[in-house]
Amino acid sequence: MDYSSYPRHDVLCIDMRSFYASVEAMKLNEDPMKVMLAVVGDPNRSGSIILAASPALKQRYGVSNVSRYFELPDDPNIIVVPAHMADYLNVSVEITKLLHDYAPPEAIHQYSVDEVWITVNGLQKLFGSRQEIAYKIQRDILDRFGITSSIGIGDNKFLAKVVMDLHAKKTGIAECKYEDVPEKLWPTPVQNIWGIGHRMMKNLHRMGIVTLGQIANYKLELLQKRFGVMGEQLYWHAWGIDLSPVFGDFTKQEQKGFGHGISLLRDYTREEVSYCILDLCEEVCRRARTAGTAGRTIQLSISYSKETAGGFSRSRSIDIPTNVTMDMYGVCMQLFQEFYDGKSMIRHVYVTLTKLFDQTDVQLDLFEDRAKKNDIGYVMDAIRDKYGSTAILRASSYTDAGITLERSKKIGGHFA
Repeated sequence: MDYSSYPRHDVLCIDMRSFYASVEAMKLNEDPMKVMLAVVGDPNRSGSIILAASPALKQRYGVSNVSRYFELPDDPNIIVVPAHMADYLNVSVEITKLLHDYAPPEAIHQYSVDEVWITVNGLQKLFGSRQEIAYKIQRDILDRFGITSSIGIGDNKFLAKVVMDLHAKKTGIAECKYEDVPEKLWPTPVQNIWGIGHRMMKNLHRMGIVTLGQIANYKLELLQKRFGVMGEQLYWHAWGIDLSPVFGDFTKQEQKGFGHGISLLRDYTREEVSYCILDLCEEVCRRARTAGTAGRTIQLSISYSKETAGGFSRSRSIDIPTNVTMDMYGVCMQLFQEFYDGKSMIRHVYVTLTKLFDQTDVQLDLFEDRAKKNDIGYVMDAIRDKYGSTAILRASSYTDAGITLERSKKIGGHFA
């Protein structure tokens, strides 16, 4: 591969090791790398998931982020703490502010609460080489927050991310240039490569492809024929080529729709689920109104409990775009009545509003006072913005089947 025509950037991918557990360890004045600590979504539920385990706990007992609370060993040295999502978000914001000391906002791309890309092109005179900048950032994060980080360095985002996942988590800092791809990346099993999920792994295995190097040496035309655009991306990534922008406003994304869902803590009956659907529609329409948009396509997805399994996902388009809660709720209930099997208990509910239009482009209806219906929604939004998300709720939200009150105490599905 001739890399001379491809851009070379100085990109760092920074990952906070066992981030949630590290934040909790610092709050307890414990060493995040030595203490055995588990962050549990809800310690009152034995089946609750372990959101994070400290490195020492992972190493000694093999606890992972997919383990359950009841699977923790009976060891008095293990510290169990509930998740505090607001604390993790606050620390994440402060770490991002620290990165602003090294690069402008347009060079920083927040990938998740504990992972971020930063492009340090042209900063050699200020801070040294990209390796020296990585060491300085790593040291600053440790000194200010007590959190250990892993940093991958690459000529683009993909190389920085993958070398961080594969090598930096073992060595602290690792680098991969275009020329290093055959040695550092090609021997890696495909399932360990960022962007390749379980389904794609199975498809590749059926083709006799088990390592990244085999993708690189497979015919591009055959990969395109089998996987389309994804096959082309697989091929170029296998050669370490990624043309994703490294500068820009990465906080702005085109909104194609609004969705909201929940995994219920217990099985819901046919009668109870209507309250849950109403609460979800309320949140989706509130977000659409805040964005000044309305949608034409409404989708309802239902999953049954493990005893019966199955479910359905159906959508319906309406003539006039809406962001009115009761309009969306009415369509969702039509879909539910049509496709629900009539007997199964329900465990997962998801609603979506898509095919968005600007609110100002929505035509009036001569047979319905839509302006009045819209005004009610905006007034409720204003009250919630001023006095809190639970300042005004529908009566159904106060029933045992309502979900808004409980979710108002959480961030990302976990208690703040």
